[in-house]
Amino acid sequence: MKWDELLVTGEPMIYGAQISILIVSLAIVIGLTYFKKWGYLWREWLTTVDHKKIGIMYIISALIMLFRGGADAILMRAQLAVPENGLLNSQHYNEIFTTHGVVMILFMAMPFVIGLMNVVVPLQIGARDVAFPRLNAVSFWLFFVGAMLFNISFVIGGSPDAGWTAYFPLASLEFSPTVGNNYYAIALQISGIGTLLTGVNFIVTILKMRAPGMTLMKMPMFTWSILITSVIILFAFPVLTVALALMAFDRLFGSQFFTMANGGMDMLWANLFWVWGHPEVYIVVLPAFGIYSEIIATFSRKNLYGYKSMVFSMVVISVLSFLVWAHHFYTMGHGATVNGFFSITTMAIAVPTGVKIFNWLFTLRKGRIEFTTPMLYSLAFIPIFTIGGVTGVMLAMASADYQYHNTMFLVAHFHYVLIPGTVFAVIAGFYYWFPKLFGFRLNEKQGKLAFWTIAISFNVTFLPLFFLGLKGMTRRMYTYSASTGFGPLNLIASIGSVGLLIGFMILVYNIYWSFRYAPRDKTGDPWNARTLEWSTHSPVPEYNFAIVPKVDGLDPFWEQKKGGKQLYEGELEEIHMPNNSGQPIILSAIFFVWGFGMVFSWWPAVVISTIGIVVMLAIRSFEKDHGHHIPVSKIRETEERLRGENA
Repeated sequence: MKWDELLVTGEPMIYGAQISILIVSLAIVIGLTYFKKWGYLWREWLTTVDHKKIGIMYIISALIMLFRGGADAILMRAQLAVPENGLLNSQHYNEIFTTHGVVMILFMAMPFVIGLMNVVVPLQIGARDVAFPRLNAVSFWLFFVGAMLFNISFVIGGSPDAGWTAYFPLASLEFSPTVGNNYYAIALQISGIGTLLTGVNFIVTILKMRAPGMTLMKMPMFTWSILITSVIILFAFPVLTVALALMAFDRLFGSQFFTMANGGMDMLWANLFWVWGHPEVYIVVLPAFGIYSEIIATFSRKNLYGYKSMVFSMVVISVLSFLVWAHHFYTMGHGATVNGFFSITTMAIAVPTGVKIFNWLFTLRKGRIEFTTPMLYSLAFIPIFTIGGVTGVMLAMASADYQYHNTMFLVAHFHYVLIPGTVFAVIAGFYYWFPKLFGFRLNEKQGKLAFWTIAISFNVTFLPLFFLGLKGMTRRMYTYSASTGFGPLNLIASIGSVGLLIGFMILVYNIYWSFRYAPRDKTGDPWNARTLEWSTHSPVPEYNFAIVPKVDGLDPFWEQKKGGKQLYEGELEEIHMPNNSGQPIILSAIFFVWGFGMVFSWWPAVVISTIGIVVMLAIRSFEKDHGHHIPVSKIRETEERLRGENA
């Protein structure tokens, strides 16, 4: 391959991106060198196996990807703002809406959720770490290099252009001859392996590492949501792994799994994708339900209403999530029986979701509600998500779906479900658990300003899309004539997208401002919260709990504050913790080389990196690393410092 075929050329925006990447990379290297932070970065972050630091790195990555995917969204809305716009050509538009979907779902929503579960779940169950700390680090770095591999596609080789669903034959070599969809197949494969490992890790962590006395039915609702989500990951992600492997075989080796000739079947890809893809929606939505449950109970000053029904409804949702995938192709030739079955299961999934909505409303009833920033996002979620759910039931009707299918109505529904159902939730959780990580709250005034800007702008952006869809505007339409009448509503939606950008910029500024000026919290419990994570210090020490808590019911910290049983009894003992390791990041770097070689069919690089991966796994298999022990004197010194006794 020639040099000018490797780098994407011909677009001023691409040239700008290439220059920006080079400048930012140089600035980071120069800054770390000047301030002599390479050693600190390696010791404290790049080699860490601490679940809290790994969670922070997931969240930072997710925030970066939020703006990366948001840039695509702004470009799409700019292109559609007026009729017959020439800002983007059709190919560039195809690439942008493809990368927007992939980045927002897999590289923003997923890592944000996984970041919060890394931070919170071990603390909520009274554990000192996850079950497999080294594997946890491998999971993060595999996700990270997968995301980086995918994101370099727009400057090296070209981005995928077949939509985030990558339907065949659009994703085949015949219709997409560039390496763009090779990036899709390989980057998502690497990242997906990391996610699958996370699911295994957290199932074991929750089932085997709970504090004494914490039975399954005494677990916090967020932990329950993560357990169920991890089970869905365990069953859904292997399907994606197989589908992407078959895609790679078709594109790299000339096999015929998804072709329209020689015995292939393009609909096989659609089925495999959505057998994974619809459970994936609940992988990012169920943790959101857990986040809202924690926040609404805390700021209503009440126990969560209907605890058992909340757990049962999540279990039902997880089962039904695997029985609705074919509603994504009602119009593709199924018979009435198949369409009817999937129509019924799709409507049925609204029932357990409705149960949860009513449980939250009953929790709010007669509560002493405190309108904090996390609570505002949680309250806004209920009506906005309900609109998304109702329009989902409309789409569930197979006969009516012939009208709605592939229109902007569907785009509006999707965003009315996922933005309040995931984005609002992770932002609320970020605000809520931020002081547990850093020892201070984000500024409430700025937080509420960002909330109102985001909430209003969201509706201005996506509500017009319902009407555009009903008027016949299809998805993936990169331009339209003035005679269609689509212009005014598209302009309103584009103005709303600018408001969303402003809201997220206020959020980032709030983080910066609060790090500099926010008062520090010494209590560890700035929200007067209910669950176990708030009973330890803020920020949390390496070992989480000096003494393992003993749990005697739901909301154990709340009960202790009301004069109930003490959580921490006994004497300090030395604590065993795992050692940091550079192996996860080195292994993932080799995976990056392997992935890049696969994308461009550079087989010597693939062979060498495959050998490197095997060698790294062998080194780990024969390694004897028994961790380290923190002596009682060090624990006592840390506890006194965090209580401010030896300041």
